[in-house]
Amino acid sequence: MQFRESQAIYLQIADYVCEKILLKEWKLEERIPAVRELAVQLEVNPNTVMRTYEFLQGQEIIYNQRGIGYFVAATAVKNAMAYRKEEFMEKDLPKVFHNMFLLGMEMDELKPKFEKYKKQNFA
Repeated sequence: MQFRESQAIYLQIADYVCEKILLKEWKLEERIPAVRELAVQLEVNPNTVMRTYEFLQGQEIIYNQRGIGYFVAATAVKNAMAYRKEEFMEKDLPKVFHNMFLLGMEMDELKPKFEKYKKQNFA
């Protein structure tokens, strides 16, 4: 995983976990990789993954079963989507709107591109 300097690593890992859940690669109530396992996989410090997992527990996206491990919460899809939408609306969308303004673009120009993207990547 390539990390960006513009965002804390633990939040980038949280985005990664949310993406796995939203793409249904990690199923509801399914056990997810242990802290050390994910740290090795992503080549980060286990403390960073632990911080991510604590953050995601606070968002009610994952939960811990003491002595067993971490699991995808029953409400994970709804909560992950809400978290990611808020992040997108507050951080990414203003940049998109700024560029659209600079380029003289209108919203209707984006719809065909978005539909093509969905077909190519998720059909």
